[in-house]
Amino acid sequence: MSAAAPALDQLQRHLHTTRLLGSISSTLYYDQNTVMPAAGAPWRGEQLALLAAQLHERQSSDAYADLVAAAEAELDGTAPPQRRRNLQLLRLELNRQRCLDPDLVTALARAQSHGNAVWQEARAANAFPTFAPALRELIRLRREQAGQLADAEPVARSPWEILAQPFEPDISKARLTELFAPLAAELPGLLESVAAAPATTPVEPHAVPEPLQEQLCGELLDSWGYDAARCQRSRSAHPFSCTVGPQDFRITTRVVEGQPFSAFLATAHEWGHSLYEQGLPRGDDHYFPWPLGEATSMGVHESQSLFWECRVARSRAFAERWHPRFQRGLGSDPWGGAFGFWRALNPLRPGLIRVEADELSYSLHIVMRFELELALLEQGMPVEELPAAWNRRMKELLGLQPATDAEGCLQDIHWAEGLFGYFPSYALGHLISAQISEALEREIGSIETLIGAGETAALQGWLASHIWPHGRSVNAEELVERVTGRPLGARPFLSYLRAKVGQLSGEG
Repeated sequence: MSAAAPALDQLQRHLHTTRLLGSISSTLYYDQNTVMPAAGAPWRGEQLALLAAQLHERQSSDAYADLVAAAEAELDGTAPPQRRRNLQLLRLELNRQRCLDPDLVTALARAQSHGNAVWQEARAANAFPTFAPALRELIRLRREQAGQLADAEPVARSPWEILAQPFEPDISKARLTELFAPLAAELPGLLESVAAAPATTPVEPHAVPEPLQEQLCGELLDSWGYDAARCQRSRSAHPFSCTVGPQDFRITTRVVEGQPFSAFLATAHEWGHSLYEQGLPRGDDHYFPWPLGEATSMGVHESQSLFWECRVARSRAFAERWHPRFQRGLGSDPWGGAFGFWRALNPLRPGLIRVEADELSYSLHIVMRFELELALLEQGMPVEELPAAWNRRMKELLGLQPATDAEGCLQDIHWAEGLFGYFPSYALGHLISAQISEALEREIGSIETLIGAGETAALQGWLASHIWPHGRSVNAEELVERVTGRPLGARPFLSYLRAKVGQLSGEG
């Protein structure tokens, strides 16, 4: 860093310390969801609340505001665009943080930790009334947060839109409705056509012992570049990826009874997230610890995890390469060959659980959650009505009726942590993944052919050069248009699904 920019030097040091505090919070979160005993939840809530308060103070204090202003004053006509973008993003976040009451920040951190703990108990006991008070409080606090942040937004936004900005910068309800409308219109019919198709060999789950699942997950990670010196895989109630530091990447998975591929596919999914984190730009002074070194958006993040889970691990070429490993591990072939194994990886039948959903029904899960979040946050729906509303909309979109709230509105951790505005990023990830996959294939060839040849490194290389380096220099839709040459839309994803349904219905 140049000695001619002392304010920028001081600002960088301030951001570095802020990152250290944030990484401590991430470490505590990872511990909370992997090995922390349940009785530790209240103290963990206090720890996280203290860190949240300190982080808020660092990101909103007069001293920090003076640092940002001084760095802005140093800008001149020779300043690189990366520096301007970093300061623009820091100014936006500073304005937001200064709008927040520190007491609200602390209360939210406590409520999130409490909500997480109560959710785990309620889900295990199938007891929504146990969780309802915590959810009601999180909604109240998030509404209050949105009200405080409203003045800092560069354009007028609704409460839900304000809460969605950290996950999907610049997103609006209108744009999401536009993108999701083709999914809600076409996917139910596609599901009905699959259900009505002439019966083929039934695809039933076959038991894969837990030790074999663990072994295969490890083999998958090793084949995709897992580095034990920088990465760690653990078990948790809900799979997730977590970056603790610039050289410390964690993922978690879970083994689900009756779902023999759940851990394997979750490993592929979460490793996709981790690959993206590992590939974000951190190599010079414009990136770490600056905003440009952060993920573009959660939609882009999800596009990477879904690429590795769906375009790679659920592909026919991948099934042909991995079927022998599963067969050797079991000592038998319950799928009757590689084609049957591929069909088992892609059951294409609606299910109740989002994280176990097939590609056809997954986005409908997200459309439903988007609608319910709007109802809870902006349309006055009482928390007590959530289970019934969930079950009703599940029946309308997927033709299914949850028997319990544990497999209904209690299945996801997001609302237990007040993460309203997050869910749409999952469906956006499908759309983005499909559209960038088309661009990838135009440049380096068929994804299936590359997988069949064992060239997954070529896929990583393309993503590493075209997607990962953007960081926060653009928002998600700008990235997609820059990489693919056209605006984000649903057509590539729907075309991909129609083709896959046709292939899975064939004779192999």
